[in-house]
Amino acid sequence: MPPMYFPPTPAPAAAFPPLVFPPSPAPLPASANLPPIIIPDHPGTYFPPSPAPGSAPADGMPPMLPAVAFPPMFFPPNPAPSEGMPPTPAVAFPPIYLPPALAPAEGPSVTIPDVPGTSGFNITEFVVVVGLGTPSQQSALMFDTGSDLSWVQCQPCTGHCYQQNDPLYDPTKSSTYDVVHCGTPECSAAGGKCNGTTCLYNINYGDGSSTSGALSQETLTFSSSRKFSSFPFGCGTTNLGDFGSVDGLLGLGRGQLSLASQTASSFDGTFSYCLPSHNMTRPGFLSIGASPDTGKVQYTAMIKKPQYPSFYFVELVSIDIGGYVLPVPPSVFTSKGTLLDSGTTFTYIPAQAYTLLRDRFKFTMKGYKPAAPFQDLDTCYDFSGQSVIFQPGMSFKFSDGAVFDIDIFGVMIYPYVDHPAIGCFAFASSDPTDQFSIIGNTQQRSAEVIYNVVAEKIGFVPLSC
Repeated sequence: MPPMYFPPTPAPAAAFPPLVFPPSPAPLPASANLPPIIIPDHPGTYFPPSPAPGSAPADGMPPMLPAVAFPPMFFPPNPAPSEGMPPTPAVAFPPIYLPPALAPAEGPSVTIPDVPGTSGFNITEFVVVVGLGTPSQQSALMFDTGSDLSWVQCQPCTGHCYQQNDPLYDPTKSSTYDVVHCGTPECSAAGGKCNGTTCLYNINYGDGSSTSGALSQETLTFSSSRKFSSFPFGCGTTNLGDFGSVDGLLGLGRGQLSLASQTASSFDGTFSYCLPSHNMTRPGFLSIGASPDTGKVQYTAMIKKPQYPSFYFVELVSIDIGGYVLPVPPSVFTSKGTLLDSGTTFTYIPAQAYTLLRDRFKFTMKGYKPAAPFQDLDTCYDFSGQSVIFQPGMSFKFSDGAVFDIDIFGVMIYPYVDHPAIGCFAFASSDPTDQFSIIGNTQQRSAEVIYNVVAEKIGFVPLSC
């Protein structure tokens, strides 16, 4: 997808204390310009059948039933409007208690925090900080389930290096650095190109960006007690395109050179992440190793596609919006398959399904003022002056019966710094030439997503961060 800029968000809290939110202040005067709170519609709300694809909802459709069955909810304040985040709640609701996120099991797993790339890195992917080398040199890396080889920008930058926040990694300052030699399995997995005895790598991404340099190996440090020796990575000396200001990329794909594959023997072939929600009430994390079974996980099959050996596919068959299941046959989704990707921002689905989904969403939001489209997102609203926003709950349904409930902040995004009350439906129509649908990282926010590669299943635990 084309690079997109989102305004910075504050870094998540460093600890995981239980959060008890105090009661809101008394309601502000009616004349005040109240920013809105977002509340999901009750899932039992009745909607009549969708109009035909491409047509507008009929004016005579009955209004939504009063939302009397769900309890009032209070959300903690969001960042200031100048930071371009979803509008701040400003109405008085009783407080609710949110327990702390359950950390993955201590045992063989290792967990580090993750933060949105909009928090000072100018990207829409998510970022972790790891150590590389001996002694360790700090590297802030975007992590991507759609990529295998990890890489960082390296000294000396003989080709081109973009501006990053941290100093470039310097292999001459590490006692554990080495190049990968030609003829090794790692070199073959990277394409087998060489310069003398040194193996080379070259990666071209779908948005036109690229990285190339020497295939290398180094000690990767996750924590003071967890290090991975001889970890293969790219020492990038020519790096072109929009990578924001991160130091490189951490690959979590299914290929031989990914972190997930390289650590499989020590960590049971399992990793998980939780991408923090827009309201940042609890920090996110990336965990290598098994997560504890809380009894709340919904597993679905991890699908393989030989033509895309590094990708993680799921078999999406339908989407529920406000208790209404889209009236499309499962083949609309299954004919091409659906990629689960941490590196794509929005969710892209076939036009036939998207038209129905968008029209249903527009019907539920017909009381709000439309706004101009934003990039691939054609359904936006201006919530200026609104004190409360009602939006439909949504969930993905899979062929084996698993259900993934989307977080309230996974339905819409608020992309503008100077117009923080403008929100857009975070779904788009895929191009007919696209090879598959994509579930993007916006819809995955606040859920722990568990990748059990050995058992070939993917789990979802909502409200985990």
